[in-house]
Amino acid sequence: MANKTPTKVVTGPDVKMSYLHILEPASINGGAERYSGSFLIPKSSPDVAKIKAAIQAAYEEGETKLKGNGKTVPPLSALKTPLRDGDVERPGDEDYAGYYFLNANNSTRPGIVDASLNPILDPEEIYSGIFGRVSLNFYAFNSNGNRGIAVSLANVMKCKDGPRLGGHASAAEDFGEFAEDDDLLD
Repeated sequence: MANKTPTKVVTGPDVKMSYLHILEPASINGGAERYSGSFLIPKSSPDVAKIKAAIQAAYEEGETKLKGNGKTVPPLSALKTPLRDGDVERPGDEDYAGYYFLNANNSTRPGIVDASLNPILDPEEIYSGIFGRVSLNFYAFNSNGNRGIAVSLANVMKCKDGPRLGGHASAAEDFGEFAEDDDLLD
């Protein structure tokens, strides 16, 4: 089904997910609790063009809001936008090398499914390092002197496991070699 909302993007299955708070909300920097994540998009992905087009569409739809009490709408290049370059903003972080990234959140819990559209409820299935699709909505904001384009997290589809980010190993990775060790039980 084709997307008819120009400010909405549903990514391909190669988005790497980090800092996930999608099963339970979390407070970031003392703010209200929200569901959130950082989503890493390969620089070679066709999703990059779709995201840039959605940012442009959100800018055009939100011109009145962005203008505020001013006489003119600031150019998009002068505003805060959500798509950031991992090589520039996170130099030396191999997890972000070769990726663009954006942070998205919502006060409403996103739908979370596996590749077969089955709901994911097990917290062990959701961790920083999984790959999947993300449904995102872009919009203009003008609040307390800050203006720009933001992104709201709608839904997440986990497509495959990946290495855990941040050096955190799973219990199975740490203890897998001991699972069949009967000597411990004697």
